[in-house]
Amino acid sequence: MLRQLDNGILYMLLSALISALNGALTKILSDDISALEIVFFRNMIGIFLILYALRHTPPKLGGGKFHLLFTRGFFGFVAMILFFYTITIIPLGEAITLNKTSPFFVTILAFYLLGEKLSPLTLLALLIGFIGVILIVKPFGMSLSYEHILGVLGGFFAAAAYTTIKKIKDIYDSRVIVLSFVSVGTLLPAMLFLTAPFVEVSQSLAFLFPEFILPSDTKVWFYIGVMAIISTLSQWLLTKAYSAKKLSVVGVISYTNIPFAIGFGFLLGDAFPDTLTFLGISLIILGGILVSRKKA
Repeated sequence: MLRQLDNGILYMLLSALISALNGALTKILSDDISALEIVFFRNMIGIFLILYALRHTPPKLGGGKFHLLFTRGFFGFVAMILFFYTITIIPLGEAITLNKTSPFFVTILAFYLLGEKLSPLTLLALLIGFIGVILIVKPFGMSLSYEHILGVLGGFFAAAAYTTIKKIKDIYDSRVIVLSFVSVGTLLPAMLFLTAPFVEVSQSLAFLFPEFILPSDTKVWFYIGVMAIISTLSQWLLTKAYSAKKLSVVGVISYTNIPFAIGFGFLLGDAFPDTLTFLGISLIILGGILVSRKKA
């Protein structure tokens, strides 16, 4: 049990670092291609990487819940496009912090869908996390941002994806679970690109229907390749971490991607978080830790 927990911590720590680096690459690539193209290319390359891994070592678990596998992929795609889009238009640290509201949504989904009880400590954690989101979004300062709201929605869909992983981790190999994610994350963007010339949408949804422009810059392709490799690795590490038996400490470790992201964002020109934003980030981390302790 201890060995499995230690492995879970290592998987999550590496995933957190790679996730922050992945966000930095997304921000760099956003100067040349749309967020949807980043999602498309990242997942398309990921398919070949996972297929190679499966060919090298075939999966041992038989599966049998294809609809849950597709659901995980769909939720993962929605979470990813919302996450990548917010990275392109708000500071990296804020985008990743809003995405890290997912543990709160996991708790809420568990309450409504799985019948788990909400203890006083859990309710306190949810309240603290909610206040943290408010401090980042700053609605009372008339700077309520649509992009920040999308960031929180990204956290919700990430939570839905993680919840699905818990349901299928014992019947599907972790690589097959990741394959479902990258496959759906390639197919759906392709459909949106094909649909884009024939639909007119509001500016708020334009990021879902951009024009597809094949990159011609070698540097862009290099960044895409690096991003595809490390983000696929991050997804595998994340899936392995969330497949651990005991997630209390693992969940806390996942929050290390926030300081990683703030550092990378600062290097890329993001302003250091102001006092309210920094306080909001701290409250979300604290709330997440309390939620994780509840699962101990």
